[in-house]
Amino acid sequence: MTQPPDERFSVPLYTLREAATHLGVPGQTFSRWARGYTAPRPSGKPTVSPPVVTSLRGEPGRPVVPFVGLAEGMVLAAIRRAGVPLQRIRPALAALERELGVAHALASERLYTDGAELLYDYAGTTSDEDVREGLQNLVVARSGQRVFAEVVAAYLRRISYADDGWAMRVELPAYHVATVLADPRVNFGQPYFAIGGVRVEDVLDRWHAGESWDELAGDYGIPAREIEDAVRVSKQRAAA
Repeated sequence: MTQPPDERFSVPLYTLREAATHLGVPGQTFSRWARGYTAPRPSGKPTVSPPVVTSLRGEPGRPVVPFVGLAEGMVLAAIRRAGVPLQRIRPALAALERELGVAHALASERLYTDGAELLYDYAGTTSDEDVREGLQNLVVARSGQRVFAEVVAAYLRRISYADDGWAMRVELPAYHVATVLADPRVNFGQPYFAIGGVRVEDVLDRWHAGESWDELAGDYGIPAREIEDAVRVSKQRAAA
């Protein structure tokens, strides 16, 4: 399996908490995706679930998630939004990576182009009813083609890919009004407003210092409602 040795894979940009906030998922959920977990069972061996999101070694509270991990988390957030528990489709995701023949399949453009067909075929061959049921909520047959359900497709459309086929930019789903992007080539991977290209944190710093949405909108050319949306996401992060 190939794995490009570039900053998207090797440079930690986000803490677990930050990545969870940007994707609009609970912190504990993202932590399990990135670190895996062990679930005790009343009898017998505990259930060990390995990570499905790329993370690097690092001190607690320090950035450990590279850009590719954020992109992988986007896909898992879509699956979660579709109401499918991750444990129901873990075997299918592993099979997808094998079939595509690439590492980090969730961050690969081939997931977008070929993934629905492969997962649909897997659903038809697996004997695991839970996995089959989960995949039926993710992939549908439409006009003779296998496509992702709209809730998943909508998230995948938020990912832009580089010429090498791996994710290069994402439109973060936690924001409901503002268009906020993350791109490792821009602002060191930190989220920024599509309008003006200013970092979200720079705007929030001034808001926390007492400046109004209207003042900030006038300075940056960003609609006040987008700044208000960024403040909402920031408050969710603080409360997490």
